[in-house]
Amino acid sequence: MESVSHGEVKNVEDKPAKKMFIQIVKQLHDLIAEQNIQEGQKLPSERMLSEQLQVGRSSVREALRSLELLGLIETRHGGGTYLASMQHHQFVEIVGSFILQDEKSIADVYATREMHEKEAIRIICQSDNLRALPIWESFFVKVELGQELKREDILRECMIVSGNRLALKIWLQLLSFSNNLLANEITEEEKMELKILLASLQMGYLHEATDSYEKWMVIIKE
Repeated sequence: MESVSHGEVKNVEDKPAKKMFIQIVKQLHDLIAEQNIQEGQKLPSERMLSEQLQVGRSSVREALRSLELLGLIETRHGGGTYLASMQHHQFVEIVGSFILQDEKSIADVYATREMHEKEAIRIICQSDNLRALPIWESFFVKVELGQELKREDILRECMIVSGNRLALKIWLQLLSFSNNLLANEITEEEKMELKILLASLQMGYLHEATDSYEKWMVIIKE
């Protein structure tokens, strides 16, 4: 039988702190949703969380301390742990930075972001006022002349002018998890599809605009 060092035993018995943190965040998220816990209301005790997650109370305690530092919860001396005000932090940002780590999650981020972008394109194409905005012609000229222009500049403008503030906030969050895919400047290979997209936006040709957008996304992901 092979000998196992003390350090190896510890690694086997203790789950990684990061994984433990994710488990507890997910559990809190479920509890908040299922029990309709409002800000200022009490969360389950360390003992209950320990039993539900089947981990040691010390691990639960350390994870809760981290959550408190992030502003997600607040601990009242002798009174338990409470949900903090959701107005002072971005819960999705904090959770996402820990759980969006596998290829499937990233693919879901891309797909969801593109759903929002195509909806913004639809809204623009169906609005005479939005189609007539001078920004589309300005973008077209920059693409035509090869002037400095980032991919996200065009898409951000689409999201802004579409007028859905919640969709814009979600999109900005998804953008931050897109591995800087849209942060790069437009390449020569992208120009044709992008010019078709911008021209179609101005003319209100939804099918052509959506088709060129999808082809553009294929190009930049290759």
